[in-house]
Amino acid sequence: APAGRLLSAQSLGPPMARTIERSLRRMYRIDDASIDVVVSNCVVNLSPRKDLVLAEAFRVLKPGGELYISDVFADRRLPPEVANDPVLMPTPWATWQALRTLWSNGVLVDDLGSSLTRVGIGYAISVVIGVVFGVAIGTFASAEAFFEPQFGFLRYIPASALTPLFLLWLGIGESPKITLIVVGTVFFNILMVADVARAVPRELLHASYTLGAGRRTVLRRVILPHSVPGIIDVARVNLAAAWLMLVVSELLAAQDGLAYRIIRSQRFRSVDTMFAVLFVFGVIGLVSDVVLRALRNLSAPWARS
Repeated sequence: APAGRLLSAQSLGPPMARTIERSLRRMYRIDDASIDVVVSNCVVNLSPRKDLVLAEAFRVLKPGGELYISDVFADRRLPPEVANDPVLMPTPWATWQALRTLWSNGVLVDDLGSSLTRVGIGYAISVVIGVVFGVAIGTFASAEAFFEPQFGFLRYIPASALTPLFLLWLGIGESPKITLIVVGTVFFNILMVADVARAVPRELLHASYTLGAGRRTVLRRVILPHSVPGIIDVARVNLAAAWLMLVVSELLAAQDGLAYRIIRSQRFRSVDTMFAVLFVFGVIGLVSDVVLRALRNLSAPWARS
């Protein structure tokens, strides 16, 4: 079949139909009773050989028993009649209705509370560790020589690649989820806070030592106060990485949470609910960014310029 042609399920032939059925059962974990419905309502992306179903399938796009066949090397853009389908791209009103439904059912409050708890605990631990080690690395040459190469090495190990180990070590409760958020952000916090501590003007340090202040006093009265706005900016920037790690962590046998709600909606073809949860993610990011900016300006008015 040429790329871009709409075909009925019957015209694909029994071997192709069986291949598509096996792939869909594996991807969507569905039983035999529901396979006919899925086959007649799914867009499947085939390779040029036409006998190999790729590991991805678009959600319900064309009802009426039609499959949209596209070449893997062809233009990946969907045709207008598919791209404009309301099932694939819900209207703002449908997204708003889905958001209201989640709120009225109490699902959104529960998921939001679970996700905020995981991010709050995990990212708070990450920030505390980042401030302690970052200030030490940026202030003391011995700490920089000992810790920075090790943290620089660990920073390049993808935290998501450690997911199987966290499951083996910590089980399937909340511990691996929070640990993944910590590991996915802590090394960035450490190195960025170290750069903030290094940026303290040397004139301030020399003047403090000239006036008789010791190293502990300089750290407490000069370096830390001067680094506060930079530390808050580091926390604000890396908070996005914490939410990214949350999405990965809630795939670890989670039973609630915003990312879990998106995965569950995908299984039930509720695209409007998926967009509603994505909107919630955006609002959370915007609110947290504004709050942290205000906290920086409040804690260090002299740093506004």
